[in-house]
Amino acid sequence: MAHGVAAEAAGAPVAHPGEKTLLRFLTCGSVDDGKSTLIGRLLHDTKRLFDDQLSALERDSRRYGTTGETIDFALLVDGLVAEREQGITIDVAYRYFATDRRRFIVADTPGHEQYTRNMATGASTADLAILLVDASQGILTQTRRHAYIVSLLGIRHVVLAVNKIDLVGFDRHRFNEIALAFEEAVAPFGFRSVAAIPISARDGDNVIAPSPRTPWYDGPSLIGYLEEIDVTSEE
Repeated sequence: MAHGVAAEAAGAPVAHPGEKTLLRFLTCGSVDDGKSTLIGRLLHDTKRLFDDQLSALERDSRRYGTTGETIDFALLVDGLVAEREQGITIDVAYRYFATDRRRFIVADTPGHEQYTRNMATGASTADLAILLVDASQGILTQTRRHAYIVSLLGIRHVVLAVNKIDLVGFDRHRFNEIALAFEEAVAPFGFRSVAAIPISARDGDNVIAPSPRTPWYDGPSLIGYLEEIDVTSEE
């Protein structure tokens, strides 16, 4: 049931052919749900990195990274020394990137409860919020808190990015369970659109292109959704 609702929502955006508009969005969610990793993945996969930046990222991944031998994409965004050493986001980091269809400004906001004010700052200029949840953890208190805050700040479009879907074996039922729980939790908040997308920010599943590891998901990739959604509609 949840997947059916999520798939319908994920297919709802209205395209504007030939118009390269700007979308401002933020990533939020609980601690360690993968917000900075997702933004780093978006920057990397949309070719926003120069060779020297990529080399520096590989070097920093060996020094500060938390992903073993693979590139730690979060380090592209977590700029403060304290953030890198602790592996968390404290300040709000803004990044620009673009695809052939749209331009984007994204705010990476803190997940720790004590930095909620910083998260609200990032939300104040956004048109859309991506709320990340760890597929192995599900909807947490901080997830609900962030959803409530973005609703108070007037954001009416939300994407639930069910991240680390690989940790639950790309399980369709787990995705459906989380999507339904989120839809029920945010029902009172008055969002105009709520779409759920299963992703792996670390590995890239459903971030830029549809993943063969989620054949049960027939909606767009995350970037495909962001390219198409109409945030100007008052319907």
